[in-house]
Amino acid sequence: MVVKMPGIRPEALQRYAPWLTLALWYVALCSLTRLVLWWKFGRAAQVGAGALLWIAPAGLVADAVQCLYMLAPFALFLWLCPDRWQRSRVMRGVLLTGAALWMFGMLFTAVTEYYFFEEFDSRFNLVSVDYLIYPTEVAGDMWVAYPVGRVIIAGAALACVMAWRLREPLTRGTRVVARFPARTPLLLLLAGALTLATSAFSTNSLGWSANRVANELAANGPSSFFRALRTSEIDYHALYATRDPAANHALLIKELARGGGSWMHPDTQRLERSFPARPAGLGKLNVILVSSESFGAEFSRLYGSGNDWTPEFDRYAQQSLWFRHTYASGTRTVRGLEAITISMPPIPTESVVRRPGNENIATLGAVLRRHGYHTSFLYGGYGYFDNMNSFFSDNGYEVRDRGDLKGTPRFANIWGVADEDLFDMTLAHADELAATGQPFFIHVMTTSNHKPFTFRTGLESFGIKPSGGGRESGVRYADYAQGYFLREAARHGWFSRTIFIIVADHGARVYGRQEIPLRTYEIPLLFYSPGNLAPRRVDSLMTQIDIAPTLLGLLGLPYTAPWFGQDALHAPEDGRVAFFSHNHDVAMLRDGELSILGLQKHVLNRRYDAQTDRYDDRVPVDAALNDLTIAYYQTAYELFESHQYDLPAP
Repeated sequence: MVVKMPGIRPEALQRYAPWLTLALWYVALCSLTRLVLWWKFGRAAQVGAGALLWIAPAGLVADAVQCLYMLAPFALFLWLCPDRWQRSRVMRGVLLTGAALWMFGMLFTAVTEYYFFEEFDSRFNLVSVDYLIYPTEVAGDMWVAYPVGRVIIAGAALACVMAWRLREPLTRGTRVVARFPARTPLLLLLAGALTLATSAFSTNSLGWSANRVANELAANGPSSFFRALRTSEIDYHALYATRDPAANHALLIKELARGGGSWMHPDTQRLERSFPARPAGLGKLNVILVSSESFGAEFSRLYGSGNDWTPEFDRYAQQSLWFRHTYASGTRTVRGLEAITISMPPIPTESVVRRPGNENIATLGAVLRRHGYHTSFLYGGYGYFDNMNSFFSDNGYEVRDRGDLKGTPRFANIWGVADEDLFDMTLAHADELAATGQPFFIHVMTTSNHKPFTFRTGLESFGIKPSGGGRESGVRYADYAQGYFLREAARHGWFSRTIFIIVADHGARVYGRQEIPLRTYEIPLLFYSPGNLAPRRVDSLMTQIDIAPTLLGLLGLPYTAPWFGQDALHAPEDGRVAFFSHNHDVAMLRDGELSILGLQKHVLNRRYDAQTDRYDDRVPVDAALNDLTIAYYQTAYELFESHQYDLPAP
């Protein structure tokens, strides 16, 4: 049967039959993937079956648009291919082979989407773009953590079977003569549809729901990836809500003044504050700060977990200055490092750690070096990952990674050496620095609590499986290694003159229906220094950007910096703010209310109850809160881009 279209000759339709076959196959695959994602993850995020009434058709549109993009080169090929080539036996083989390869690629992508959604409750986003830049670690991780080999074999077999079953429509165009003028109108029709889609449709055009996961289900995975790739480092002013910079500065002057300090340049757009010495401070104690990979609060009994996976942290927290309500700034290691190191809100969309122009900025290390400290950054993997080595070395830190480890590690996988080996390197480095008499600050970034969750043998009695233990073994091992480190450190002479800070770089994974699922951002934090800090629980809001000013307040050292964070022990408790990033969205929390800034200058307000983890999106627009949120993020972006987020000359 030949379908007739006005103005389109039947032989032209047959020429494009392979294109139409692959397009329909792709849309069917995407619809099936969407249904599977909804069944496995959407229902848990409160996406009911009724939502499929709009998700399914919206998804069809998104899939069809992406299909136009991906198959455009194939349509062009079918248009340009001469009849004598098109009707050859070789072309039949080329079409069947090409179709099988393309189907395999799409099947593999669909499976990858499933596992990505399992981890992030999201289609491909900025995380997937970042991971693609580092194929060695990511490919190695995937090979160990996921059944890649079986997926490849099954996908290849299924693709071959499908291509063979569809051989008739795929090769139909090789049995007709379709002259160039006859096949041109259909190409023009496809080109017009692609032009219309390009000008009128974006990946998130059909994201109408207040439920973030529902919007993710309605989207197309490859389209989301290319959107993330295109917007991985964008101009803030072009796509996010903005205000007059002078008005923003005036608002921040008033807001940040609540935390004390004297303004150095109140008549300019800079934000440096000068803080005097605190006579009651601890003085120039050494500082070792551990950024613990994926060490979310959800695993700690002290934070209300039903699991008991962090007994070491829980025990030490009760001997420490323990912050009960602490949040991470993002969902990636670089976001945690950024917040802890430079005390800045997480400007969208790329972390400062990975942005060009991040040299010689106002880091915690730079402030401490002015007081005579030696500053170091130690990482368990290869520090080229996420630009960590470059960022820290360009900002005056001595950098050491797994390549500097002496001897054979107890254990290593694709992400790095075991945390125990990293901590041994830290202890040896601290011994070297202590021998010089110079105070030191060492920032340690662990790696072990990460897929593929493989560990050395001999720890089974602690609930840590060498492999196959998943996140539980990862968290238990991270906790075990931190306890090991603190016990070993107590055997060294510099221990009594050192503050230890343990904080997660981010939570274990992102899940939840909201644009910013806050429960997944809650992280553990302690300051431990027996004989110097009395045990105490702090219940006020604390975030990663507050760590640097809080530490300087404890030490009592005078300093000047443009930091956005506040000293959590000395600033007023009322009106505290916390900053978050998730994919392209950024947000600020204040007094239980969220202001969320998104692409296309969208601004949303939500009410959040931390006790019940419930959100209310039926809240009136809070213009004052939104203005303050814009002031923070826009000013942070402008200060960084204009190279004004540095330390003024002494």
